[in-house]
Amino acid sequence: MEKKRKAVILASGGIDSTTAMAVAKREGYELYCLSFDYGQRHAVELEASRKIAGALGARQHLVIRIDLGKIGGSALTADIAVPHGRKEEQIESGIPVTYVPARNTIFLSYALAWAEVLEAADIFIGVNAVDYSGYPDCRPEYISAFEAMANLAIKAAVEGKMKIAIQTPLIHMTKAEIIRTGTELGVDYRLTHSCYDPDPRGRACGDCDSCLLRKKGFREAGIPDPTVYGR
Repeated sequence: MEKKRKAVILASGGIDSTTAMAVAKREGYELYCLSFDYGQRHAVELEASRKIAGALGARQHLVIRIDLGKIGGSALTADIAVPHGRKEEQIESGIPVTYVPARNTIFLSYALAWAEVLEAADIFIGVNAVDYSGYPDCRPEYISAFEAMANLAIKAAVEGKMKIAIQTPLIHMTKAEIIRTGTELGVDYRLTHSCYDPDPRGRACGDCDSCLLRKKGFREAGIPDPTVYGR
């Protein structure tokens, strides 16, 4: 029997990373999921990522602890208010305070290290450059640059044993297209969590940028949003 290819999947517990994971599964990869407890105020997403990894049959799910709260600089990791109730044009203008400095570079670096150990040539990340919050580390040019760096950085690539590919199957999709794709692949979006500012019970606020983008995606996809909002 042909051995399955391995892929490291960055798993945040949200819509995008979950759909990217489902795409990797459809393409026949053995899934190795990687999540981070990085001091985020919405750490409830880690429980979501655990449930999703189980539901999609991941071979392994690692949760790595790194304290980005010590660095701060983001509403997700420091005592900075999360924006609420912003209009679509406000969300689309500029880089918001929910941007976490160098987050995807840090996460992808861990994924790269694990990929080399696993001999997994593919790393999946659910970045999106259409319906997103303007983060610079979600752009195609960033991903291309990281991939080039990755193949200069690890022993397996330098020795010609493996070439790393950063897979971004959702990067040119709208949120509605992502949700339709995941629905077709059988993703249970009830398991996912998007909110940046959940209440003490872990319920989504309904009006932070991420909740608003989630609501817009389901609305435009014509699919009911299964989220239980606390407000």
